[in-house]
Amino acid sequence: MLARVGKTPVNSAAAMFPDGRGKQERAFPSVSPEIPRVTYIWNASPSDGVEGGLDRLLARVTRLGHSSSLVSCRIAEEPPNPTHLVTPNGVGTSMRTVKAGQLTALEGLHLRHQQVRPRSLPYVMARYRCADVTDEEPIARPTTAGEWVVFEFPPTCRAYPSSRAVELAAAMRREILSRVADPAPEGVSGLHPDGTPASIPHMAIVPIPYVAFEHADGRLLGMAVSVPDATTEAAQDAIYRAIGQWERTAPQRAGISAPPLSLTLSRKQEFGLRRITGPADLISLRPSAWLGPSRRWVSATPIALPRHPGSLSRGNAAVRREAWARAEAAVRLACTHVGLPAPVVAKMSLSPFIRGARKVAHFPAFRQGGRDGKPVRRQLVHAELLFADHVRGPLTLGSGRFAGLGLMRPLSEPPTHRCEQDGTDA
Repeated sequence: MLARVGKTPVNSAAAMFPDGRGKQERAFPSVSPEIPRVTYIWNASPSDGVEGGLDRLLARVTRLGHSSSLVSCRIAEEPPNPTHLVTPNGVGTSMRTVKAGQLTALEGLHLRHQQVRPRSLPYVMARYRCADVTDEEPIARPTTAGEWVVFEFPPTCRAYPSSRAVELAAAMRREILSRVADPAPEGVSGLHPDGTPASIPHMAIVPIPYVAFEHADGRLLGMAVSVPDATTEAAQDAIYRAIGQWERTAPQRAGISAPPLSLTLSRKQEFGLRRITGPADLISLRPSAWLGPSRRWVSATPIALPRHPGSLSRGNAAVRREAWARAEAAVRLACTHVGLPAPVVAKMSLSPFIRGARKVAHFPAFRQGGRDGKPVRRQLVHAELLFADHVRGPLTLGSGRFAGLGLMRPLSEPPTHRCEQDGTDA
């Protein structure tokens, strides 16, 4: 028999019991390794007292991260041979790890959240390579390279051509910056506090076109938020938090790990997109398709030249030849500007070198602020580059590399004049 307590209606009180609650299906993405054991190995020799204390502390650990990730932790007397090693040259799989002063940082966070307010654990990113893989020489990698957070467009929203890459990139950038507290770190905004452009690598928005396949037509399949490894921890954290806040404010749907998001263009057009939380179905949306390593790289979207070369299509043959030579020099300079060696071969064109990419003429004028604050129109070109040694991506070049242009696709070499094909579309 239910009794009325205070002013609470009996039906409301009864609904608080488990039998009276509404049931909603919940889904959590998970991965079960073939060998469910992970060993962390540090080059340290703690004293017996410290080791015993650590072992007792580990015995009390019941989960990592989500409450569904149950674990049992102990100190290993004889650790196994490592399968992954930290790589010093920034190449390999990126994973979170602890940093110096971790305990002090955790204690400070606990004082603020008191196990009530939302919180996240402090961390740093480290790159690991397989222990049985050795690189005789470090593979060159641009300073702008880093993690890609990939979003895909639903099939009904894949009608946008790559010529609208800058427009879509600007819309995505606005969405993220609107969720970053002022003043935004330079690694997010790309600007100094006084509004002048920052010279450090910062967040880039990379629209991903459908190129390099037999039926490629240059449609945009999705977008990636590129978080360079060279950015500060504060900038990386601000980007990931902004994306998380964007998703938290989106309508949730049962059984969907990442909610559908809405992006508004400058013309008040809206379309949907969704963050990819597992392996992408389309090859073009897999970061591995843009990583390489490779010696041959071809532009999927045009490169905005940092210096205007002059007229590429007007004037007599000598004038055009000099302009194209300056365009080639500008692209070589763009490579060295992101920490890569200059290519040994560089071919320039107003037409693409890869199937599906759009001609330069299809792209609207790309303008950026000049030194005096006035907009400067950047010349766009397509390029095919061949480096002396392998280069690892993702690689974006030119003045528009943070704004949706200059995306390079690694290809096999030498050129075969055939499009690379795969059994999966896109």
